[in-house]
Amino acid sequence: MSANFRQNEAPAKPLDVAALRAEFPILAREAYGRPLVYLDNAASAQKPRAVIDAMTAAMETSYANVHRGLHLLSNEATAAYEAARKTAQAFLGAASPDEIIFTSGGTDAMNLVAYALGVDDIGEGDEIILSLMEHHSNIVPWHLLRERKGAVLKWLDISDDGEIDLETYKALFTSNTKFVAISHMSNVLGAPAPAKELARIAHEHDAKIMFDGCQGAVHGAVDVQDIDCDFYAMTGHKLYGPTGVGVLYGKKALLNAMPPFKGGGEMIDLVTTETVTYNDAPHRFEAGTPPILEAIGLGAALEWMRGKGVEAIAAHESQLNAHALEELAKLNFVRVYGRAAAKAPIIAFTVDGAHPHDVSAILDRTGVAVRAGHHCAQPLMKRLGVTATARASFAAYNTHEDVDALIAGLHKCHEMFS
Repeated sequence: MSANFRQNEAPAKPLDVAALRAEFPILAREAYGRPLVYLDNAASAQKPRAVIDAMTAAMETSYANVHRGLHLLSNEATAAYEAARKTAQAFLGAASPDEIIFTSGGTDAMNLVAYALGVDDIGEGDEIILSLMEHHSNIVPWHLLRERKGAVLKWLDISDDGEIDLETYKALFTSNTKFVAISHMSNVLGAPAPAKELARIAHEHDAKIMFDGCQGAVHGAVDVQDIDCDFYAMTGHKLYGPTGVGVLYGKKALLNAMPPFKGGGEMIDLVTTETVTYNDAPHRFEAGTPPILEAIGLGAALEWMRGKGVEAIAAHESQLNAHALEELAKLNFVRVYGRAAAKAPIIAFTVDGAHPHDVSAILDRTGVAVRAGHHCAQPLMKRLGVTATARASFAAYNTHEDVDALIAGLHKCHEMFS
């Protein structure tokens, strides 16, 4: 199934990975006397010099609060902040920069939508469709509506590989279905969702749809207008940008009809002792001093990705994924979870006789950084019949040698626990 990522007509120019790696200062360091092999990118990616320099320059030369100042520094900071918004607009294929809201991250973006819809649009008995492979950030906000408003959560099952059956999805809709919230790509299985088809079916049933794009936006070129989603959330730190910033895309008419999530400066139109009126989107949802430096850093990260070519990055990652899966298949003591078509380079696995936490600790001592645990996806862990997995996830700067280091480390794990 297609995840509905944009495709260029011309083939992507291959990455010069050696030159690209030199742009990441942290990759020059060692871990326990060994070269650092960083395979925890699905949790948070490392930062290129372009991002570090952009944030440093903003602090050193042009820092001030944005929008309301009339002096030089404020004007420069505002211009850089709003330029980052336009970069995010282009990155997601949004129709207007007014459809791009800066948040504190993907979690904040999804909570914003859940809260705003819960004020007027979702009440007792109204149904929300979620999949079993959601991250907790796209589960807990809807549980809050279940607890506070009496909303009903309906769960879409998936295949063992994380693929979605559209007929199963269609069968969940009733006249009470108001909203669909689904991951564009699983943070555990790397499985992409057929986003365009899911949106079309939701709209046929008069339901709105939001995609958690915190992984999807990393591993393919997204076009929210082509997908025709109502909302799309992504987070900066997985996109080679800083922590503390994310983006919520929303269709302009929907955003302007939604009540504010937070109150404070900038999100208002007029405040008196008797009443308050609200600004239009995006400022309606950016109360107080926004993440100025972080947004500038995110803008630099997105420009960096576009400069390298999102499709070129995806092609390189696909090669790494294929190499890793091929090598892992040779290890009869390793079980890999999820082999969906068009799978992203996110590989969850277990090692016979070893707890994932122990696997992670042993790999760490060989210089290989992976994640272990339930990956904020406990319903998916239950569906897979495990309590935890280890997870190796790849980025633009990873190499085939990194894959080989992972395999060597897993042999060491097996020797210790067999």
